[in-house]
Amino acid sequence: MENTLPTSDQNFVKSLIPQKFPFVMVSGISEYSEERLVSGFEIEEDNIFVHEGVFQASGLIEHQAQSVALHTGYKFYLLGKKAPTGYIGAIKTFEAEILPKTGDQLISEVNIINEMMGVTLVEIITKINDKIIAKSEMKTVVK
Repeated sequence: MENTLPTSDQNFVKSLIPQKFPFVMVSGISEYSEERLVSGFEIEEDNIFVHEGVFQASGLIEHQAQSVALHTGYKFYLLGKKAPTGYIGAIKTFEAEILPKTGDQLISEVNIINEMMGVTLVEIITKINDKIIAKSEMKTVVK
């Protein structure tokens, strides 16, 4: 099943993830399939992970994990079900080339490597203006 209709409807996106303000680190979906999601997020000055105008590595990790949660939430939305709560089970790798600044628009590509019994192994690439700034591989677990 593929749905490539983009959405930047903040309320809709927020309804797909368990996190609430001020801890929301995703703001749009530009692509979705069962194996992939592309999310977006604009970094604002008042974000809790911004320090002196720079979005910290912990914020990048949280953005990537919420992008995975957004994939799960949208999948359940399409099935007409309420999305389950999940969490990061393990971070296998994380590399950040640069830390973004306020005003930057993050685009993250989530690729599902394997999904079994509530555990999802994903690879995530985050870009700014088509330049890769961070990569990770993590396992998320659905409660």
